[in-house]
Amino acid sequence: MPDVSLYSAQYYRTEESMVYTMRQILNGVAHQIEVQLAHTELTNAQWFPLFKLHKCKVSTASELARECRLDAGAMTRMLDRLEAKDLCRRVRSASDRRVVNITLTEEGRAAAAEIPRALTQVENACLSGFSANEFEALKGFLRRILANGQALDRGHV
Repeated sequence: MPDVSLYSAQYYRTEESMVYTMRQILNGVAHQIEVQLAHTELTNAQWFPLFKLHKCKVSTASELARECRLDAGAMTRMLDRLEAKDLCRRVRSASDRRVVNITLTEEGRAAAAEIPRALTQVENACLSGFSANEFEALKGFLRRILANGQALDRGHV
């Protein structure tokens, strides 16, 4: 398929931009997820790393930072907040003092268990009116955009 330039710098309009639209969607979804998780006191920034700890079986601060695409300093601050809420604990590895292992507390596991309900409720609401075929097509388009962005990261575009 030949490459087609769908945007022109000369005629660029933010309100018609794919990136602007995606940002608006993400901001709206993030807000609604916070509303759904209000009883857990998790912020939009906090639920993602907590969920990653719960589901992805990451066990160190550096693994979690990579999974969440955060730098080490931002991850340290995030873990400070999660630890202050008694949702996780950091423990230095006995075999390598540079490694910080993270474990969820009982409260952290309970809060993480609430996340899928909130995500499905918000996502289903946002997809209201879509047919199953439209949903599958949308997922395909989004995956293609993601793959193109990842190719940019690797310098292949």
